[in-house]
Amino acid sequence: MNIRNRTTRAVLALSLAVLVAATGCSSKAKSGDGGDTRADGVRTGPGVTADTIRLGALTDLTGPYATLGKSNVQAQQLWADQVNARGGICRRKIEIVVKDHGYDVQKAVTAYADIASDVAALPQVIGSSVVAALLEDIERDKMLTFPQAWSASLLGKDAVQVLGTTYDVDALAAVDYLTRTKDIRKGDKIGHVYFEGDYGDNALEGSTWAAEQAGLTVVGRRIQATDTDLSAQVAALAKAGVKAVLISTGPAQTASLVGVAAASGLKIPVVTNAPGYAPQLLKTQAAPALVAMLSIVSAAPSVNSDLPGVKAMVAAYKKKYPDSSVDSGVLSGYNAARLMGEDLKKACAAGSLARAEVIKAHRSQTHLDTGLGTPQNFSDPSRPASLSTYVLKPDTKALGGTVGVEDAHRAPGVEEYLEQRS
Repeated sequence: MNIRNRTTRAVLALSLAVLVAATGCSSKAKSGDGGDTRADGVRTGPGVTADTIRLGALTDLTGPYATLGKSNVQAQQLWADQVNARGGICRRKIEIVVKDHGYDVQKAVTAYADIASDVAALPQVIGSSVVAALLEDIERDKMLTFPQAWSASLLGKDAVQVLGTTYDVDALAAVDYLTRTKDIRKGDKIGHVYFEGDYGDNALEGSTWAAEQAGLTVVGRRIQATDTDLSAQVAALAKAGVKAVLISTGPAQTASLVGVAAASGLKIPVVTNAPGYAPQLLKTQAAPALVAMLSIVSAAPSVNSDLPGVKAMVAAYKKKYPDSSVDSGVLSGYNAARLMGEDLKKACAAGSLARAEVIKAHRSQTHLDTGLGTPQNFSDPSRPASLSTYVLKPDTKALGGTVGVEDAHRAPGVEEYLEQRS
C-alpha cells in the first residue's frame, strides 16, 4: 500500500471517529422512523423540541366567524398559559401558532403550508370547507386536527376529530325538541333554512330523516353565506304554512330570519345549533324576538352552567380577558385545547410525542371527560365523539347570553339514524 492510500484511510478513520463521538455526546439521536429521541427518553417529531410543544390554530379573525375565532384563540391561549404555569406537558412549554385565514379556503391552504412542518397538532381549524380542502395534507402529515366544524363528512379520518355531535345529530335533536315541547304534530310542515355546502347539507340530512320518522314534511331553503336579508325566505316559508323553522347558518342569518318572522307576524318556534347563535345578537333590534322564539341545540352546555369545570374556566377567562364577552366559542375552544392536552399527556406517558403516536393516544380515549360537558369517545373515527345534546335559550341577563333549558340527552332514534347512514 502506498503512502497516499495509507494517509487517506487514516483521515477517513479519524473523521468517522470524530462523527461517532459527536453523535454519542449529542442530547438526541435519530430514531428509525424519522423522529428524534431526546435526553429524557421521549421520542419527538415536528413541532416538538426538548423544551417546547408547538400547536397550530388556523382560524377566522376577519371573516364571517371572526367572533368565534377570537373566542377560540383567546380560550386556547388561556389554557396554554395555565398549563405552562404548572410546568407544561411532558416537561415542555406549550406554544400556539395562530394563522388567520378570514374564512378563505386558499388563504387557509397557504397558512397550513406555512406552519405544517413546525407544529405537532392543530387544536383549532375553523370551517368545514377549510378542513375539507386540507384533508389530504392532514392525513398525509398525520396531523391530529380538531375542527371547529361539525360536518359528518369529516368523520372516518384517523387524523381528524369532530368534537361532540355532528350537524345531522343536532338536527335530529332539534326535530325531537320541537315535537316534544312545541306542539309540532304528524302532518305538520317545518322549514329548514341552511347554508350551501357541508354544514347545511349535513344538517338537512338529519332534519329530513327525523321528520320522516315523525310524519313531518321539511320545506328546505338553501342560502349563501353572503345572504344576510332573509325576508324572501321567511315569506316563502309563511306561504308554505310551516309551523316551525330550523336554521343552519351563521348568527347574522339567524337574527335576520327571527327578526323578519316576528315583524311579519310569523311567531313560530325557531331552532338553531351552536354556530348559528352568538350573544352579540342580543344587542341588536332582533333581541326581543330571539328571546321569545329561538332555541339552541348544542353539544356543549351554556357558559352559564353550574358545572364546576365550566365555572372555573369562565372565572379564569374573565380575569384574563375582562373586556371580552364569554360565549360558546370560549367553551368549545377551551375544551378542544383541554382534550388535546390529555392526548399529549397520554402520548408522553407512552414515550413518544411523534405525530403518529399522538393520534394513537387520541384514538385510545374511550371516555374522556374534561368536566366541560359530556364525555367524549374517540375510539371510532367513523362516529361522532358524542351523541348527547343540550337545549339552550337566549337570555339578555345571563352570562354568555344563554341559559340551559334541557340537560344533555340523546334524541330518540339517533343510533338507528347512524346505522342507516353507515
